[in-house]
Amino acid sequence: MPILPRRRYAEPLLLLLLAAVARSTAAAPDVVELILLTGAQEKGAVCLDGSPPGYHLQRGFGSGEHSWLIYLEGGEWCDTIESCSNRKTTELGSSKLMEAQEFEGILSNNQTVNSDFYNWNKVVIRYCDGASFSGNAEAQDQDGSTLHFRGLRIWQAVLDELMEKGLASAKQALLSGCSAGGLATLLHCNDFHARFPKEVSAKCLPDAGIFLDIEDLSGKRLMWSVFNGTVQLQNVSEVLPKDCLAKKVRTECFLATELVKSITAPTLIVNSAYDSWQIRDTLAPVGSYPGQSWLNCTNDIGNCNSTQMEVLNGFRKKFVDGVKVVKDKKDWGLFIDSCFMHCQTKYSISWSSQFSPVLGNMTIAKAVGDWYFERSKTVKEIDCEYPCNPTCKLTG
Repeated sequence: MPILPRRRYAEPLLLLLLAAVARSTAAAPDVVELILLTGAQEKGAVCLDGSPPGYHLQRGFGSGEHSWLIYLEGGEWCDTIESCSNRKTTELGSSKLMEAQEFEGILSNNQTVNSDFYNWNKVVIRYCDGASFSGNAEAQDQDGSTLHFRGLRIWQAVLDELMEKGLASAKQALLSGCSAGGLATLLHCNDFHARFPKEVSAKCLPDAGIFLDIEDLSGKRLMWSVFNGTVQLQNVSEVLPKDCLAKKVRTECFLATELVKSITAPTLIVNSAYDSWQIRDTLAPVGSYPGQSWLNCTNDIGNCNSTQMEVLNGFRKKFVDGVKVVKDKKDWGLFIDSCFMHCQTKYSISWSSQFSPVLGNMTIAKAVGDWYFERSKTVKEIDCEYPCNPTCKLTG
């Protein structure tokens, strides 16, 4: 795969250091053990290497006993036999390499950090298929073994198991995820909502899941190339909106800007209009510009010159145009900041702290809570152009 090899999430040194400082002044996040799916092989719901998929479950308590937060892990995609073969030797392709996870941010059980969801049942579903939990096929690996593209079956089987563990009796439910997991949240939002009776408040919260089909600085459509390869290789079709498929090719229907048109469940989109991962990896990746002329800019937006900012503001305009349809959707919400970030709900420091981005006098945590619990009539915030927002203190 020609791109996307460098980072699973954008987690630069500054963000990690600030997170460490924040943790040192607060209770350490809980470490939640991995649970493997029961009967995975019989259900055909397996990771790339054939191992059973896994999830982490932290039980709710008190008033949150019948409330559930399901969080889909992110971590890019694999679009060729070679890239999927490499991926199956990592925790993003095999549960044999997965470990316990810390729950922080929206997953935290600390009421100070996460006042609205701290006592909910919280689940992280691990990502080990490479197609945003949406493929359904298999192929022969280079060594003759089988590559299992069963993301859709993983989604279905894990949700079924969680329904048996109490999700079926939920009074409140929220599906979320970041990056490739944010895209998966959009892909599965309608199905998630349909699993519950009408009286259950079931909503969706994609974080950093809006990936644009744009040209990089050299004119290549890198995101389209990766998505097209993923859709074709892993047979992504069943999860795609039928109304979109009637008019467009499958890869186009895999784009978040198309998916939002077909989602009927209440949804709030959290994203940066200057998404750092996309700017680094699909707009201005190394090799798309001469020498190191963009390196300082892509490492920190504060280093960008006026010409580079024109390009980044062009990206922002395309992003804002891509989510404009949400403005007219009832029960939907937007929190589109101008911070150079990627994935903001999963870290306590960006979710709810003195470093959290603020729009409309709301941190991300407050905006999500006000929207979910309908404490505010509308939560549809789109930030002005960088560097207008002084609360953008993090680089991610």
